[in-house]
Formats: sequence, structure tokens, C-alpha cells
Amino acid sequence: MTPLIEARELRRVFHQGRPDQLEAVKGVNLAIEAGKVTVLRGPSGSGKTSLLALLGAMARPTSGRIFLGGRELTSLPERFLTEVRRRTFGFVFQQVHLVRGLSARDNVMLPAVPLGGPRPALARRAHALLERLGVAHRASARADWLSGGEAQRVAIARALVNDPQVIIADEPTANLDSALSTAFMQIVASLRDEGRTILIASHDPLVHDDAVVDRVVSLRDGRVEGQAP
Repeated sequence: MTPLIEARELRRVFHQGRPDQLEAVKGVNLAIEAGKVTVLRGPSGSGKTSLLALLGAMARPTSGRIFLGGRELTSLPERFLTEVRRRTFGFVFQQVHLVRGLSARDNVMLPAVPLGGPRPALARRAHALLERLGVAHRASARADWLSGGEAQRVAIARALVNDPQVIIADEPTANLDSALSTAFMQIVASLRDEGRTILIASHDPLVHDDAVVDRVVSLRDGRVEGQAP
């Protein structure tokens, strides 16, 4: 069975050829199954975020290849890669990156605007996602008026607005307390039940020890150290 995402001999080097050269990802081979929750675990500096960016087509590898559904992404021109990224992936970042001054609803709508379509229909879709995540009552509130937990739920709604096949989350519980972290994993479970593929980078035990997680990939110094199960 072809994996949904496959990495072959991935390397990511920053400042190549300079005295401060840093090899963040070192020859990683990894296959991500569709419909599963995979967590990249490792200490700070292990390469989790860099590998996540490569797997989500947010960055290009220095060498190696990435496949999505058997199609190679590595050599695609940027305009085509942008389209693949927009339609396939939804991103949840450690810092939620909501646009201050815009309402929660408008923040959710933003990724869908380049795809076109009637604005009223998009607004209804955004509101439905906020309702599903329990923050519809804050739809008109400016992003800078939201609590940390509310802001993260809005960010998850934004990640879902284009109905992506894959959700990618980078340290999503880093700024949350235990109760909100548990609530986040409940949302992950509901997304998995829908058949979505979830890829999370985290060193939080509440994340990688959660029952919904199908697989934990341990990283150290830019290499895969182990996988379980």
C-alpha cells in the first residue's frame, strides 16, 4: 500500500557553505500512513519542526525527495506546490498567527479566499467550523480579544476551512495548560474519526502518550532514532 506521504533520504541544511552551517534533517526516510495520527517526538533541536515543514511542503529539502500519494513534490514549480499545499494541508502552529484586528470568523476564512467562491457561503462555512469547535459565540470578536484556548480553536477552524486531507500541527499544546491540551487531543480524535491524517510535532507527554496516537517517531540530532509501534 502506497503511503500518503513518503520521505526518502531527506536533508535540510541551513546556511550551507557558511561557518554557521546547520544540518537540521539528516537523511531521514519516513512513510506517513493515511488516516492515522503520527507524532514526531524529540528534544529541542532534534529537527522536529524542520522535518514537519518538509513533509507539509512548507519548505524544500536540500536533498532527497518527498512524495504525496505517490506523486513527487520535490521538483514541482512553486506555483504548483502552493496549490498542492493549499488544497491538501491544514496547519496549526505553536504561535497561532491569527491576524490581529480581524474577527475570529475572518481569520478562519483567510486560507479559502484565494480559492474564490461566494463570500456568504465561505462565511457560513467558517461559522459552522467555529460552532463545531465551541467558539461560535466569539465569531465576531477580534483575534486579539480571544483567550489562549479560544485562539487555538479558531486556528484549528482556520486549518479546516479548505477541508484538507492532512492536518499538520507544530507544538500545538506548548502554550496550553493540561485541561486545554486534553481538549486539543479530543479534537484530534474527532478529526481522525473523519478519516483525516494528522501529523504533530511535540515533546509534550500529554500528546505523544494519548490513546488516539497511532505512531510515535522519535528524533534526535536530525535523525530518526526510533518508531513505536
